[in-house]
Amino acid sequence: MSRTDLQAHTLIDVGANLAHDSFDPDRDEVLARATDAGVAGIVITGSCASSSRAALELSRQRPGQLFGTAGVHPHHAKDWTTGDRGWMRALAANPEVVAIGECGLDFYRNFSTPEDQEFAFRAQLEIAIETALPVFLHQRDAHERFCAILADYLDKLPRAVAHCFTGGRQELDDYLDMGFYIGITGWICDERRGHHLRELVPAIPPDRLLLETDSPYLLPRDLDPKPSGRRNEPMYLAHVAETVAGCTGETLEEIAERTTGNARRFFSIE
Repeated sequence: MSRTDLQAHTLIDVGANLAHDSFDPDRDEVLARATDAGVAGIVITGSCASSSRAALELSRQRPGQLFGTAGVHPHHAKDWTTGDRGWMRALAANPEVVAIGECGLDFYRNFSTPEDQEFAFRAQLEIAIETALPVFLHQRDAHERFCAILADYLDKLPRAVAHCFTGGRQELDDYLDMGFYIGITGWICDERRGHHLRELVPAIPPDRLLLETDSPYLLPRDLDPKPSGRRNEPMYLAHVAETVAGCTGETLEEIAERTTGNARRFFSIE
């Protein structure tokens, strides 16, 4: 099966930052290219109040194709106030909002203190439980603390996905033991940093693999021909799927059908 045949076996990009201002000039064209590449659905990542509201608005413009999340990324945790619970709960009440997050811990850059990150993370896990929505999780250089916090909530969380997984075997095993879904991006196409994922992907249970671009970030490095710019787009999810299929020994059709079914189940998308 070639990528041009994907229209009949459509993909869902479970993490794209479509509210990013780099898409403002040509967002409609970006979505058209995604559709042509076989991407039937896109979950737009909310990383702060403004991007979460934008994700909802965009989703309302294209019902059934676009969906949103509501969350505060750990980079923005320093700005968390008691009012954030209010707008997040209000957004979560809309059917277009299908998850809480992007939330978690990022001790790599520490744009917010670890204490602020943990406070905002716990608050969002509580909201996910209250609203019965799955969580879209971010973790970088904070694995042990991340797992320790999640252990307090696991028995009540509906579902969770480790967004943009880039870790090693121990991290993968820990997440699978906690019942997480695993999100794979174009990082797997990076010969410098991501080729270890090619050996790990077959260890992900068939019903817990999700695909995402994290666009406009993480443009697959092995695209041929290479695009003129560095901006990633949901259209390149087909390339990620093709790479994953090569790692698992499945056909592109099988990967497309399986990961799409997983995404629909995870986010309760019809």
